[in-house]
Amino acid sequence: MKIKTITCHEVYNYGASLQEYALLKFLEDLGHETETIHYKPSYLSNHFKLLEVNNDFFSKNIVLRIIYVILKFPKRLINLKRKKSFDEFAINYIKSTKKLYKTNDELKLNVPEADAFICGSDQIWNSFFENGRDPAFYLDFVPNDKLKISYAASFAIDSVEDKFKGFVKEKVARLDHVSVRELSGKKILDDLGINHVTQVLDPVFLLEPEKWNQLITVDKEKDKYIFIYDFDSNPLIKKMAENYKRKYGWKIITVNELINYADKNYFLEGPIKFLSLVKNAEFVISNSFHAVAFSIIFKKEFVVFNRQDKINTRMRDLLASIGQNQLLIMDDDMVKKHALYKIDYDRVQEYLEPLTETSIKFLTNSLKIYD
Repeated sequence: MKIKTITCHEVYNYGASLQEYALLKFLEDLGHETETIHYKPSYLSNHFKLLEVNNDFFSKNIVLRIIYVILKFPKRLINLKRKKSFDEFAINYIKSTKKLYKTNDELKLNVPEADAFICGSDQIWNSFFENGRDPAFYLDFVPNDKLKISYAASFAIDSVEDKFKGFVKEKVARLDHVSVRELSGKKILDDLGINHVTQVLDPVFLLEPEKWNQLITVDKEKDKYIFIYDFDSNPLIKKMAENYKRKYGWKIITVNELINYADKNYFLEGPIKFLSLVKNAEFVISNSFHAVAFSIIFKKEFVVFNRQDKINTRMRDLLASIGQNQLLIMDDDMVKKHALYKIDYDRVQEYLEPLTETSIKFLTNSLKIYD
């Protein structure tokens, strides 16, 4: 059948790109004709704008705006290489509609042709951000007679603000089959009176490790290293990384632009390099959901730290689902006490297998109406 998916598209984030690819690839392997909807609302379209002024002080007048752009321009020009890396991945691996949509109303006026529509995964329902308040990510544009499914949609927060509860309940209630990524998301919907919600794994877990390995076409690093993926420049992450560097002589590698203590920084590289860096690391330290997910897939030693943003339920619930709560590092004492080579991946697999089966069963059963 023809299936269209919708998620946060072209946001130049490793996890967002790889989960989008994973769902399309899994559905394609089932024999379906799949595309993601090229949906770019204004709030997700501010990446890599060379002349953008996003500082209130410098936006006061034309002279200050010119000074700001001149100061930022050289670095922004260099950073276009990152855009190119992600765009190349999308061209090669993420099939999307030729038509670009910018609003839910545009989608309603010209609904993409499909038998079924799937929204998800990642933080599409996180009302802390604008996408969680966008009807398009709840398949609002899809006619009633078309199959509507959410797969691993994530709120990424413990609760929805009261002012958004009515909106969320109304939109989710229209879906024919509902699944969320976190147990906390299931509770949010339960509290709103929406039943028959299934908790499933992120799409990246739908693909076997061998299929991810097939994507990795870049050379591995010559030296052993710790891989850092840190959105907050967390001083505790730096402390842990430098402790292990001194102890084992491992290099420190990152893909975060502002991490200045790493021996190598691959900020300008795309998703395939990210996969390679996780797969071949001795140790992964992050506050990223998908860095954790791929650490699990590749059976790596890892820890995860809380994020400053209110989106920590993602990591907490994922670790709980595989019985590895101790890998969530909360403070300096846990940094000091952490010991490597304590993850029992046989036990992890015992948790993962039934979750994977549930996830696959949810998708296949939800689509059977058109078989």
